[in-house]
Amino acid sequence: MAITAALVKELRERTGAGMMECKNALVETDGDIETAIENMRKSGQAKAAKKAGRIAAEGVIVISFSDDASRAAMVEVNCETDFVGKDDNFTSFADAVAERVLAGGAEDVATLMDLPLHEGEDTTVNQAREALITKLGENMNVRRFAHFQASSGKLVSYRHGVRIGVVLELEGGDEELGKDLAMHIAATNPVCLSGDQMPQELLEKEREIVTAQAKESGKPDNIVEKMVEGRMSKYLAESTLLGQPFVKDPDTTVEKLLKSRNAKVIQFKRFEVGEGIEKKQENFAEEVMAQAKR
Repeated sequence: MAITAALVKELRERTGAGMMECKNALVETDGDIETAIENMRKSGQAKAAKKAGRIAAEGVIVISFSDDASRAAMVEVNCETDFVGKDDNFTSFADAVAERVLAGGAEDVATLMDLPLHEGEDTTVNQAREALITKLGENMNVRRFAHFQASSGKLVSYRHGVRIGVVLELEGGDEELGKDLAMHIAATNPVCLSGDQMPQELLEKEREIVTAQAKESGKPDNIVEKMVEGRMSKYLAESTLLGQPFVKDPDTTVEKLLKSRNAKVIQFKRFEVGEGIEKKQENFAEEVMAQAKR
């Protein structure tokens, strides 16, 4: 039986194992996915495969820089609980993943997982992840990463605890300005740098909402149109880095601050642990009651 990419993808999703591990397991079972899962659970990948479906929405953001600070990497590595997120074994793994990303060779998470965790060693990122799952007893994932290469400016970062990370490239200005802007981004979470970079689907969705709200006022169409444009302008100001009031001086916008310092933000990226992951809401009282009724 031909081992298709779709079959490998399904096995990866069901087990959390690496691409090559999944492909090899399917080759050994001639494409029988259920037997492949069974075999993986019997092997050293057992606990990792069993825990793959559990939600991992805690963890850390790690940022790593090259020696000359011209390159940087930022990664999000997840686990199930805040307790494991503070474990030295987990944080050491996350640090190593960031260094691996910084070294290059990975275009996406799938390819990253099949690279050696440390240069010169055979253990892949995914094998190290599976070993850590077995050791600490929680599902863990390398969720995403970003790689930065300075072009015309310098790279600056800020990490708020371990849960929020920001990397930006600043042209002009100084280190203090870069740190202030990175902290600002961490606090305000702008969608993008400027209005011309705003995703069209977000603009259309917001315009649809504010138009419906404005029409409820019962005012004439020409007035409704002005209301919509005013609210869209406000939305762009609040959602773009350049339009936002600077957190340290709300009387000036980030755009005005940059102009006053003869500086320019070239790029930025913000990661927050677990953003977009739907966490399971635990009701411990109900859980205890259910246990008592058994």
